[in-house]
Amino acid sequence: MLGIVFTEFIEMVEEEFSPDVADDIIVAMEEFLPSKGVYTAVGEYDHTEILQLVTHLSEKTNIPVADLVEVFGRHLFSRFVIRYPEFFDSVDDIFVFLMGIEDHIHREVRKLYPHAELPTFSYQRPEPNKLIMDYSSTRPFSHLALGLIRGASAHFGTDIELQMVSPAESEGRKATFTLVRR
Repeated sequence: MLGIVFTEFIEMVEEEFSPDVADDIIVAMEEFLPSKGVYTAVGEYDHTEILQLVTHLSEKTNIPVADLVEVFGRHLFSRFVIRYPEFFDSVDDIFVFLMGIEDHIHREVRKLYPHAELPTFSYQRPEPNKLIMDYSSTRPFSHLALGLIRGASAHFGTDIELQMVSPAESEGRKATFTLVRR
């Protein structure tokens, strides 16, 4: 998993909770993490490390893991807007943006990081104000995708009704998101 995800996670913990909480979860987990909790934005790390960090944060804060991952997705989206404005500057519609993830954003990410394991999305647009996105990943991050979509909604100033359905047996590796523009 790309290091930027880890560095942004630590930043989110510092902002949402405190720098002390961020230090506490890293120190408590460092003996269990192959990286020892040392991350760089350009590094690559096993995705299980972030799952361990989130789980420990959940235990420390009594906030469910899924909720923390969703909040992180919102944070990550806002950071992507700042770090990669070229993906956002020419788009003013959330549906157009989301439908361009596979063909535009993921294509560019793969150029920079050929080994990146990215989720895949397929789309249906049954009505002008409705978008259905099917998410599939080798990693259990459907709630991260949910947070990213909510972050996109806030960024584009679009009031949407958002529903996520994820089969229990997929353990967060598959989900269907239905977005209805209000």
